[in-house]
Formats: sequence, structure tokens, C-alpha cells
Amino acid sequence: MKKLAIASALLSALAVTGTANAYQAEIGASAGYIDPDNGSSGYSLGAEGTYYFNPVQTRNAPLAEAAFLDRASNVKAQVQYQDYDNNLEVTDYGAGIEYFVPNSDFYMSGNVSNQNVDYGVADDDTTYYSAEVGYLPAPGFLLAVGAKGYDNDHDDGVDPTIRAKYVTQMGGKDINLEAGASFGDLDEYNLAADYYIDKSFSIGADYYSNDLTDRDEFGINARKFFTPQVSLEGRVGFGETASNNDYNTFGVAAKYRF
Repeated sequence: MKKLAIASALLSALAVTGTANAYQAEIGASAGYIDPDNGSSGYSLGAEGTYYFNPVQTRNAPLAEAAFLDRASNVKAQVQYQDYDNNLEVTDYGAGIEYFVPNSDFYMSGNVSNQNVDYGVADDDTTYYSAEVGYLPAPGFLLAVGAKGYDNDHDDGVDPTIRAKYVTQMGGKDINLEAGASFGDLDEYNLAADYYIDKSFSIGADYYSNDLTDRDEFGINARKFFTPQVSLEGRVGFGETASNNDYNTFGVAAKYRF
């Protein structure tokens, strides 16, 4: 009986240790600045929040990828405000859902957002939406296909999309690889990679191209968790527009899990 009691106590301690860093929500705030070679500079402010249907277990995963590796279904919302020196204001807000089908390797997601562009004398509203279905053929590996579209007073359209995400290890270190594309009226591509120096600190790079706006941007970023709950991240972007107007972007974001 004494041995059984000791074993039960050890198992209970292990269970508590394994879930000590679990969290069920994450909130964040961000700020950014854009500096073009020609034209008006501007700043942005944003806020976001994510709620997970069940507590996310961090286990031995990179903290930034814990929710994805735990297949944690969630809902999220975000808002961002941008203000430029030429009296141009842009407001974006949206919501989304990710759902990992229980006891299977299937995945679904959906997003909807609205963008209001205020020119001072007039404004435009555009609604964006997207949906995906996906499959995880291996732990940490997601393949998804779907569609994304937009609708405003001037035009509308829907294009097919494809996306992949893979969190794995290389040389004993964790890495995250992502790629996505949209084809049709809108040709859009994005690539991203993150290298985890340890479970709490990553550095990465990303690339984005959009033929509709004829914009290309390359970025470098880093994220550090000072505790399992608190993180700070930063990004510097280098872009070019259709008019060969180079620009730089600078952004920081702080997030808290609970």
C-alpha cells in the first residue's frame, strides 16, 4: 500500500509538472512604422486575441509553436489602425477559427475581415474572406487547400489557395517552415522560416509577393519568451512597390498567455 501511495504521488507530481505551462488564451498588442523612400511615412497600432477550446500543453515544444503542435482548436480576433502623413487612414478588423477535428488528422479554418480606407474626402470598404481544409500526414506537418476572396463596391473575386507548414528538428534544433500561394486573378506567394536557438527564442526570415498590388517584401524577425507566458517580438521589412518606391517597415509586438 505504501509503494502504491508513493507511485500515485509521483504520477500526480509528473502530471502537474507536465501541465504547469498550459494556457488557454493569448492576447497581444503591436506597433509599427513604415518609412518609404518617397511619399508619406506612417505608423500602425494593433491588438489581437486568441482563445483555445482546451488548454494548450506546451510539453517540450518550442513555445511559439505549442498550439500548432498540440493541435489546439481556437477562435481569434484582431484589429489594426494605420495613419499616414498624407491624411490617409486604414482600419482593419477581423475574426477567424481553426479547428483540428478530434481523433483524426483533418483540419479546417475560416477567416473574415473588413478594411476601411479613409482618404479624407472619401472612403472605401473591402471585405476579405477565406476558408481551408487540411490534413496532417505526420506530426507537425500540415497541408491545406482552400479559397480566398474579396468584395467591395468596385470589384470582387475568389481564388484557390494552397498552404503548407512543417515544424520539425534539424541538427537537434527546432525549425518551422511555411509556404503558401494563391492563384487566379490574384497571384500571391509567401515563404517563411524560423530557427529556434532554444525553446524560448527564435530568429526567422519571410518573403511576400502580390502581383495585384505589385508589391514584394522581405523581412527578418525574432521572438523571445521571457517566461512561458510573456513574449516580445520584432520585425524589420524591406519592400518595393510597383513604382519602384522602396520602403522599410519596423514592428514590435508583446504577447501574454494565461
